[in-house]
Amino acid sequence: MSAKKMSGALYVIATPVGNLEDLSPRALRLLGEVDLIACEDTRHTRKLLNRFAIQTPTTSYHEHNEVSKAPELIGKLARGSRMALVSDAGTPLLSDPGYHRVHGCQEQGIPVYPVPGPTAATAALSVSGLPTDHFFFQGFLPRRVAAQKQQLEKIEQLKATLVIYLSPHSVLTTLKRIREVLGNRQAFLGREMTKLHETHYPGNLEQILKQLQQEKPRGEYTLVVEGQHSETTHPGRSAKLDVLAYVAGLRALYGLSQKDAIQRASRELGLRKRDVYRAVIKG
Repeated sequence: MSAKKMSGALYVIATPVGNLEDLSPRALRLLGEVDLIACEDTRHTRKLLNRFAIQTPTTSYHEHNEVSKAPELIGKLARGSRMALVSDAGTPLLSDPGYHRVHGCQEQGIPVYPVPGPTAATAALSVSGLPTDHFFFQGFLPRRVAAQKQQLEKIEQLKATLVIYLSPHSVLTTLKRIREVLGNRQAFLGREMTKLHETHYPGNLEQILKQLQQEKPRGEYTLVVEGQHSETTHPGRSAKLDVLAYVAGLRALYGLSQKDAIQRASRELGLRKRDVYRAVIKG
């Protein structure tokens, strides 16, 4: 008599963002017990599995085939398969593929279980020194400059701490854009979290930019930025007069153009450039 087949289930498993010792015992057990592991890059995941002598078959499931492949995998789950969903690092669905599959399972009544663990967002947030009672996870910003600015403008008024992922090839330009739109806020930048060359950059955005400009960007970055302060984003009449006086003083002292004086005042006062510009134009 054959053994009764276990009901299908999907396990959303967090994997280490760097240090392999962060893989939980439960995650390790389930990766060895499931019938199939769906992952962003089978080669990347296979390195992790080989480290722990896990022979479970894998299949690719990434941003380019997520929509087309989800029905096939959900069909296998509906027929009784037990599967794991992993990303290359950290928790699936947090700036990683998986939404269509989890959503489809929920619609089909297929059990979905979280196997919590590492994620770069909470790792950086926990050591940032910035408020953690309320935070907004942005993940990666849009790649196009116009869309990037538009998204930053949407979140600039949030009082919650902001968490943003940055790619190494665009970290400097994106940081400059964040500084331009949000102002010179306090922040924390974490590079290669939990890895051998983990580096922390505390300070305001201007200070972090200066540090990064002295080295070659490499690895993945997680940026934590303080939320909006109403008194700096919406200055009252007295603050407005102070801004006008500051800009006027810069122009008189250094012979700067209005544009250059506004830019410098924005940087030195920790205000958004457009707020300084509006204060000067409206007088």
